[in-house]
Amino acid sequence: MIVLAAFTAMGGLVALLAGAYGLQRTRRVQAAGNVVEALVKPPQPGSERPLLQFETDDGRVIEVVSPVPPTKRRPLPAGGLVSVAYDVRDPRETVVLGGERPGVDQGFMIAGGVLVLTGMVLAVSMS
Repeated sequence: MIVLAAFTAMGGLVALLAGAYGLQRTRRVQAAGNVVEALVKPPQPGSERPLLQFETDDGRVIEVVSPVPPTKRRPLPAGGLVSVAYDVRDPRETVVLGGERPGVDQGFMIAGGVLVLTGMVLAVSMS
Protein backbone atom coordinates (compact mmCIF):
# COMPACT_ATOMS: atom_id res chain seq x y z
CA MET A 1 0.00 0.00 0.00
CA ILE A 2 2.95 2.32 0.59
CA VAL A 3 3.77 1.97 -3.13
CA LEU A 4 0.30 3.30 -4.00
CA ALA A 5 0.87 6.26 -1.69
CA ALA A 6 4.24 6.99 -3.32
CA PHE A 7 2.83 6.80 -6.85
CA THR A 8 -0.09 9.05 -5.86
CA ALA A 9 2.23 11.65 -4.36
CA MET A 10 4.65 11.53 -7.30
CA GLY A 11 1.85 11.89 -9.85
CA GLY A 12 0.51 14.84 -7.90
CA LEU A 13 3.96 16.43 -7.78
CA VAL A 14 4.29 16.14 -11.56
CA ALA A 15 0.88 17.78 -12.08
CA LEU A 16 1.70 20.52 -9.57
CA LEU A 17 5.02 21.30 -11.26
CA ALA A 18 3.47 21.25 -14.75
CA GLY A 19 0.85 23.79 -13.70
CA ALA A 20 3.40 26.02 -11.99
CA TYR A 21 5.69 25.92 -15.04
CA GLY A 22 2.82 26.79 -17.38
CA LEU A 23 1.80 29.81 -15.29
CA GLN A 24 5.39 30.99 -14.89
CA ARG A 25 6.15 30.65 -18.61
CA THR A 26 3.02 32.55 -19.65
CA ARG A 27 3.71 35.37 -17.20
CA ARG A 28 7.38 35.61 -18.19
CA VAL A 29 6.68 35.82 -21.93
CA GLN A 30 3.88 38.34 -21.41
CA ALA A 31 6.00 40.55 -19.14
CA ALA A 32 9.29 40.53 -21.05
CA GLY A 33 8.18 39.61 -24.56
CA ASN A 34 7.61 41.76 -27.60
CA VAL A 35 4.06 42.01 -28.91
CA VAL A 36 3.43 41.64 -32.66
CA GLU A 37 0.62 40.68 -35.00
CA ALA A 38 0.82 37.11 -36.31
CA LEU A 39 -0.82 35.68 -39.42
CA VAL A 40 -2.88 32.56 -38.68
CA LYS A 41 -2.18 29.84 -41.24
CA PRO A 42 -4.06 26.54 -41.67
CA PRO A 43 -2.83 23.56 -39.63
CA GLN A 44 -0.35 21.12 -41.12
CA PRO A 45 -1.83 17.78 -42.24
CA GLY A 46 -2.44 15.60 -39.19
CA SER A 47 -2.40 18.54 -36.78
CA GLU A 48 -5.27 20.39 -35.15
CA ARG A 49 -3.41 23.55 -34.26
CA PRO A 50 -2.90 26.32 -36.80
CA LEU A 51 0.47 27.86 -37.57
CA LEU A 52 1.34 31.41 -36.53
CA GLN A 53 3.71 33.43 -38.70
CA PHE A 54 5.20 36.71 -37.52
CA GLU A 55 8.23 38.92 -37.98
CA THR A 56 10.52 39.64 -35.04
CA ASP A 57 11.92 43.09 -34.33
CA ASP A 58 15.23 42.08 -35.95
CA GLY A 59 13.49 41.09 -39.20
CA ARG A 60 13.38 37.28 -38.90
CA VAL A 61 10.20 35.56 -40.04
CA ILE A 62 9.15 32.93 -37.52
CA GLU A 63 6.52 30.25 -37.99
CA VAL A 64 5.35 28.30 -34.93
CA VAL A 65 2.49 25.98 -34.08
CA SER A 66 -0.13 27.87 -32.10
CA PRO A 67 0.18 27.30 -28.34
CA VAL A 68 -3.61 27.67 -28.12
CA PRO A 69 -5.70 24.64 -29.06
CA PRO A 70 -8.66 25.46 -31.29
CA THR A 71 -12.03 25.59 -29.59
CA LYS A 72 -15.49 25.74 -31.03
CA ARG A 73 -16.09 28.84 -28.97
CA ARG A 74 -13.04 30.80 -30.20
CA PRO A 75 -11.32 29.26 -33.21
CA LEU A 76 -8.28 31.05 -34.61
CA PRO A 77 -9.40 32.19 -38.07
CA ALA A 78 -7.08 31.05 -40.89
CA GLY A 79 -5.89 34.12 -42.75
CA GLY A 80 -6.69 36.36 -39.78
CA LEU A 81 -4.36 38.19 -37.45
CA VAL A 82 -3.83 37.64 -33.73
CA SER A 83 -1.64 39.45 -31.23
CA VAL A 84 1.19 37.36 -29.82
CA ALA A 85 3.91 38.04 -27.30
CA TYR A 86 7.20 36.29 -28.02
CA ASP A 87 10.38 35.79 -26.03
CA VAL A 88 13.15 37.91 -27.55
CA ARG A 89 15.79 35.28 -26.71
CA ASP A 90 13.74 32.43 -28.20
CA PRO A 91 10.99 33.68 -30.54
CA ARG A 92 9.48 30.18 -30.71
CA GLU A 93 8.23 30.75 -27.15
CA THR A 94 4.94 32.54 -27.79
CA VAL A 95 1.75 33.43 -25.99
CA VAL A 96 -1.41 34.29 -27.91
CA LEU A 97 -2.78 37.35 -26.14
CA GLY A 98 -6.36 36.71 -25.13
CA GLY A 99 -5.84 32.96 -25.51
CA GLU A 100 -4.17 32.39 -22.17
CA ARG A 101 -5.72 29.68 -20.03
CA PRO A 102 -4.48 30.23 -16.48
CA GLY A 103 -7.43 28.24 -15.14
CA VAL A 104 -6.05 25.07 -16.71
CA ASP A 105 -2.63 25.59 -15.11
CA GLN A 106 -4.20 26.47 -11.77
CA GLY A 107 -6.37 23.35 -12.05
CA PHE A 108 -3.26 21.23 -12.53
CA MET A 109 -1.69 22.84 -9.47
CA ILE A 110 -4.77 22.27 -7.30
CA ALA A 111 -5.24 18.67 -8.46
CA GLY A 112 -1.53 18.03 -7.98
CA GLY A 113 -1.61 19.46 -4.47
CA VAL A 114 -4.61 17.29 -3.57
CA LEU A 115 -2.85 14.18 -4.89
CA VAL A 116 0.37 14.99 -2.98
CA LEU A 117 -1.62 15.43 0.23
CA THR A 118 -3.59 12.24 -0.45
CA GLY A 119 -0.34 10.33 -0.97
CA MET A 120 1.07 11.71 2.26
CA VAL A 121 -2.06 10.79 4.20
CA LEU A 122 -1.99 7.28 2.75
CA ALA A 123 1.68 6.90 3.63
CA VAL A 124 1.15 8.07 7.22
CA SER A 125 -1.93 5.89 7.73
CA MET A 126 -0.07 2.78 6.45
CA SER A 127 2.87 3.15 8.82
